[in-house]
Amino acid sequence: MAIQGIIGKIIGGTQYFQEDGTADAVTAVQAGPCTVTQIKTIENDGYESIQLGFEPSTRANAPQKGHFEKSGGQPFRYVRELSADDFQGIELGSQVDVGIFETGEKVDVTGTSKGKGFQGGVKRYNFRGGPKTHGQSDRHRAPGSIGAGSTPGRVIKGMRMAGRMGGERVTVKNLEIVMADVDRNLLLLKGAVPGHRNGLLLIRKSTRKR
Repeated sequence: MAIQGIIGKIIGGTQYFQEDGTADAVTAVQAGPCTVTQIKTIENDGYESIQLGFEPSTRANAPQKGHFEKSGGQPFRYVRELSADDFQGIELGSQVDVGIFETGEKVDVTGTSKGKGFQGGVKRYNFRGGPKTHGQSDRHRAPGSIGAGSTPGRVIKGMRMAGRMGGERVTVKNLEIVMADVDRNLLLLKGAVPGHRNGLLLIRKSTRKR
């Protein structure tokens, strides 16, 4: 099976000790098992992809139940599409687990970053803030100038200012797989991934060329 990724959930951060005694900061991820719920083709859908279902659900309406009937009838809470480099041998209802990955392989991880609410420019964009002496009493965390006067006479679009931070789709590329445990559906990824505990992740084989 040549599916290029899997769906998972964040378990949490921990340490992994290598044989030489060095410790790596890793993120433990429950990856799969996933079920192939639909195979999209150019003839029927205009493009090619594999639809995977993750985490069985007991709550599904009639259209959702009808959609999952072809793959075995089990509804899933999460459904995502992934690419495949070879569609031969991929069948509806077949299982996908962490066996598609190998230790040392690089992956791209996509998730939703933690929401931070409304934040100022110092936290949101790492502004250095204003001077704290020479008569400045209220400019410590202010943004500074946000534009010219007469021309253009307005604040241009895209100006970095205070606002809602986080809660966005983020992809972290080239994370190394420290361990892939098929028996426990467990992946240990070196470094941090976007999102909170139990946050949904899409883990795909890295597309970056070495």
